[in-house]
Amino acid sequence: MSQSLGKASIVPEKPVYILNSASVVGTKEGQGPLGLLFDMVGEDDMFGCATWEEAESTLQNKAVGLALEKAGVEKEDVSFLFAGDLLGQSIATSFGISTYQIPLLGVYGACSTCGESLLLGAMSVAGGFADRVLCVTSSHFASAEKEFRFPLEYGNQRPLSATWTVTGSAAFVLGGEEAVQKTKKNGRGGPRARITGMTAGKIVDYGLKDSMNMGACMAPAAASTLEQHFIDFGSQPDFYDKIITGDLGKVGQRVLIDLMKEKGYDILGRHMDCGIEIYDGESQDTHAGGSGCGCSAVTLSAYILRQLEERNWKKVLFLPTGALLSKTSFNEGKSVPGIAHCIVAESL
Repeated sequence: MSQSLGKASIVPEKPVYILNSASVVGTKEGQGPLGLLFDMVGEDDMFGCATWEEAESTLQNKAVGLALEKAGVEKEDVSFLFAGDLLGQSIATSFGISTYQIPLLGVYGACSTCGESLLLGAMSVAGGFADRVLCVTSSHFASAEKEFRFPLEYGNQRPLSATWTVTGSAAFVLGGEEAVQKTKKNGRGGPRARITGMTAGKIVDYGLKDSMNMGACMAPAAASTLEQHFIDFGSQPDFYDKIITGDLGKVGQRVLIDLMKEKGYDILGRHMDCGIEIYDGESQDTHAGGSGCGCSAVTLSAYILRQLEERNWKKVLFLPTGALLSKTSFNEGKSVPGIAHCIVAESL
């Protein structure tokens, strides 16, 4: 039986479960609406390190360790690790998780990396290539500012369309039926959710060049993947309790809702954005909301999966979005293309 569906989607023939997960965040995230739900909140955003980049590596290291512990899984039992971040050559990943010595498949989808890693990890489990895999990603406000914009010491002003890069990392342990039984034997209980579908996105470029308005740059990619998902699965927005984007923020959310309405889909009553949920927009001064690889990842681990576990939601469409730019491309006058990947997560 083929596991592919339509043009860009996959329905796993074998069950794929999120066995457990962990989230580690910085101080600002800990002060936000989801602060009490995270597994670990740093006392400061340096996490005891000498540089911002080392701090981000520490985020990943701790997230992986906590996820393995919560799942009752030894690192030797993990077949592959799918991981990535926003920094050049994914250095937060390479320096952060090298001590685990798990075969690494590095991924880069900008802020959509959580969705991409979960999609690839689920494919590996569903295809019988792995019993357990780890998916992890991270971002850090200060390292991202240095990588893509200006060092913090510059004190540059941010327009209201800008989003605030989340300091955070989340790791997810995926497995099949056999892995679930082993986890239960270890006294760790059942899995948090099941992945029942996936849709891979394509690069979408509307020619926008404003790196301080990435929500608008990424929204067309979210609309493209969402439309393709509806076509491939023959579904409608009301098939899901929530349609959750990663980090479009307030500006990108409005653009996405308008684009989907033009395509004949009304998602207004179903849509939620992790970048809007993670911060208190009135008191935390994050302008359009949150962004970064860690934004959707920590929100999925700490909040979304909890809602599925408690059966407040039964089925959600999780759709992280990414802006595919670099300092080089921006300085050379290139536009900011976007990409988005989605998974369907269901309660058990």
